[in-house]
Amino acid sequence: MPRITTEDDVRIGDLSARTGVSVRSLRYYEEQRLLTSTRSAGGQRHYTAADVERVGFIQRMYTAGLSSRTVAELLPCVDSPSEENSDAALERMAQERDRLSAHIADLIRTRDALDRLMATNRAHRESLSAEVAQ
Repeated sequence: MPRITTEDDVRIGDLSARTGVSVRSLRYYEEQRLLTSTRSAGGQRHYTAADVERVGFIQRMYTAGLSSRTVAELLPCVDSPSEENSDAALERMAQERDRLSAHIADLIRTRDALDRLMATNRAHRESLSAEVAQ
């Protein structure tokens, strides 16, 4: 008979399915101390429902280009903000935000350059079509 899990008892396969993150990546998150689990007597990893949101947060940080080391630096402020960790975390977040803003500006410039190239290509194709039609 399959084991029934509660909302606060999520096994690694369930966490993977809920978040779309591979089991291998979840294990890596644990190695990097970004995620923690409890272990059953049989050694199976168990997580809580809150870990679904945490994995989503970690994924968003990775997508934004933050390293696991940087994410690890920010997590204490996420987990339990305090005067002790908030100043350093705020400074680190500001650095990352500035880096992201610069990256966004680069992406916009690249998109605009592609728009110009596409317009040039369309104009060239139209001129070729006009020549063929004559």
